[in-house]
Amino acid sequence: MTGRRPAMAIGEQTSLADRKRRAGQRMIVGFGGLDAPVELREFCAQARPAGFILFARNVEEPAQVRELNQQLRSLVPAQTPALISVDQEGGRVQRVKATAWPRARVVGNADDVARTQALARAMGDELRAMGFHIDWAPVADVDSNPANPVIGDRAFSSDPDAVARHSVAFLKGLEQAGIAGCAKHFPGHGDTSQDSHTDLPVVERPPPDLDHCELVPFRAVIAAGAPLVMTAHVRFPAWDVDLPATMSQPIIQGLLRQRLGYTGVVVSDDLEMKALRGRYPLDMQLDLACRATVDLFLCCADPHLQWQAFESLVRLQEADKLHDDLAIDAVRRLHGLRRRFLSPPTPMPALSTVGCIAHRDLALDMESRGRT
Repeated sequence: MTGRRPAMAIGEQTSLADRKRRAGQRMIVGFGGLDAPVELREFCAQARPAGFILFARNVEEPAQVRELNQQLRSLVPAQTPALISVDQEGGRVQRVKATAWPRARVVGNADDVARTQALARAMGDELRAMGFHIDWAPVADVDSNPANPVIGDRAFSSDPDAVARHSVAFLKGLEQAGIAGCAKHFPGHGDTSQDSHTDLPVVERPPPDLDHCELVPFRAVIAAGAPLVMTAHVRFPAWDVDLPATMSQPIIQGLLRQRLGYTGVVVSDDLEMKALRGRYPLDMQLDLACRATVDLFLCCADPHLQWQAFESLVRLQEADKLHDDLAIDAVRRLHGLRRRFLSPPTPMPALSTVGCIAHRDLALDMESRGRT
């Protein structure tokens, strides 16, 4: 949006600059077009977000993506370098299609973790060549419901142990390339019959079943040092009768942080998805998600929502010291992620890496091994 005034807050104005800085650092934002629009530039001047997410709408070809990512990095201060991210899972979810990476189900069917790691390393090399730092993959959901409209072959398998093996291998391959992977969607989106982009799914399973299925891959990726975990906009009455996981203190703080021991960055799925948007007031979403120890929030398209979220994150800190403390913790974890993947800066691979013959051969070989 143009001409927006800076976020105003209640309380001592001497702390407003710090609170604005922390609020912006908790946001990953998206936009339309092949260049950074005026609205995004204005938002960055005020909010200084942690980073950006690209979609197919932002992609023309690899050289343009690399140039766009350089442009995006220039919009935020160098001392908090922008984290540039993308959904590059393979199969039906890949935003840059120079190499036709196989869907996760094919990778799982081949069931060769060394090859899975090599595939993810190659995918990561391409992402680094284009200037990315984060890949919102792998899907660590177990495909346990044939009626699931959104996960399906995005999952490695219907076997929790197989999903665990390949999720860990995928994360390791990305990290070898200098890319931070993200295990999603905690605590599991595989047993839903609805899509959280359009509805609020509910998983009606007792805790022992969830423990022996949904949580198996997440235990494994946490033990392997997953840099990021993404929340599911899914309700699990066994753990929280009222709220979806993204907003649930028992699920994120109690289960993920305390019981499973995860100390890394927790990121919400997109706040524009209908599982949350229009169902709960934005202030309530952010208040509860922050209290649950969600660190980062994805706001993938709507500039109006991005401004609202930024201003709400500032106001929450002004209204309650607990939110100050939570924001400080979140930014600390984010700085840890930057140290792990951006310090010291490493040269990007040559752009010719993207779609190279070796990578295409690797993808075709995996297709032939995992085809059913």
